[in-house]
Amino acid sequence: MRYILFLAVLSAVVFASAQSSVDTHRDSVKASHRIITFDNETRPQSQSHNDSIRQMIDMFYYDQFRNFSDPEAPYFMFMSKDASLAMGIGGAVRMRGYFDWHGAMPGPGFAPILIPMNPDPAAMRHFGTTPAGTCLFFRVIGRNKSIGHYQLYIEADFSGYERRDFRLKKAYAIVNDFTIGLANSTFSDPAALPPTVDAQGPANKISPANVLVRYMPTVKERWTFAISAETPSTAIDTSSGQNKAVDEWIPDGAAFIQYQWGPTSHIRLAGMVRSLSYRDLIAERNHYRTGWGVMLGSVAHPLPKLTYYLTANYGHGYSSLGGDLSIGNYDLIPDAERPGKLYAPASLGWCVGLQWNFTPDLFVCAQCSQTHLMPRNGTSDPDAYKHGTVAALNCFWNLTPRILLGAEFDWAKRTNENGIHRHANRVGALAMFSF
Repeated sequence: MRYILFLAVLSAVVFASAQSSVDTHRDSVKASHRIITFDNETRPQSQSHNDSIRQMIDMFYYDQFRNFSDPEAPYFMFMSKDASLAMGIGGAVRMRGYFDWHGAMPGPGFAPILIPMNPDPAAMRHFGTTPAGTCLFFRVIGRNKSIGHYQLYIEADFSGYERRDFRLKKAYAIVNDFTIGLANSTFSDPAALPPTVDAQGPANKISPANVLVRYMPTVKERWTFAISAETPSTAIDTSSGQNKAVDEWIPDGAAFIQYQWGPTSHIRLAGMVRSLSYRDLIAERNHYRTGWGVMLGSVAHPLPKLTYYLTANYGHGYSSLGGDLSIGNYDLIPDAERPGKLYAPASLGWCVGLQWNFTPDLFVCAQCSQTHLMPRNGTSDPDAYKHGTVAALNCFWNLTPRILLGAEFDWAKRTNENGIHRHANRVGALAMFSF
């Protein structure tokens, strides 16, 4: 975490005046729009009108929770004559192909926890394709004399059953500094996650979407604060048959403080607290445990062509919020020394990524991430997951501002409590078309 702070301060103080290649590409995408006004005028007639349109387009991109894989703002935007209301319908067509060897993963997500420790000789290699992540979205942005600025956003993608069903991904409204609806959790920092071809991403990726109510003001353009109440969703291990989950009845609480010094540069400290409930079937009693987590994330450009991505997270009972551990039930696990009892184990995760832009439209990125599950006094199951590591090297090329091509090599390793480990390999490719 000291290195995160050092790099963030260095980027802010020494190189704040130089525009990065990432920001240059972002500006080129923002310029690739077709504005259609409701009175059929296609060209504004005054500088103030021009400035209002640019401000409205900027709002399509001003998103504290925007990730590299999110679709671009729509190519066609409908706007009122006075530029006080804008509407856009857009999306992305995304296709991925991948090839595994040395033991194939059982799905398109490349996660260490899924590595088969005793692979089937008939499933050592696998080639697959998936359109998962293809999406559509609808956004309205406006200004009103009574309520101020507001936004409405709906996004759905084809990532449901068999990775082809259409499912709701986000649906929220923003009125000034308040957000209500299904949106990215306040306990996340998607912008600090390095770009990947593989949809699973880093081993410690924390990026849940919850139904929430959030207050998020920005002070003096450099500081952003957020606090929210969010609908809980826990994952409790009841495989022993000695306990069962209790209905969730207290919202999760999350907050962050962030300092930003550019459109794509910031450092964020986030935290969350949650209630974890279960019933001891032996003693016939309900028990309540407290889960919590902290996260430090940063993304910045120490040099115009260099971007770093850094995240670190630690806590107890927050594993279901994302990353490698979200595939299992690790918020509460059995206590080997006390039958019928569960506890919230500690877990630690980190990710480091470096991106080098040869041009604003062509870059390579190398990254490494790891997640550790740290049960107290070990575990009674020697084959239980202990930690996983993922390393990736990729290259992305924006053929046009709205056509993205990518290729990636992934390597992952799973280690169990008994020290036995196994690794897996993958090469993947991506083609994405935004509209």
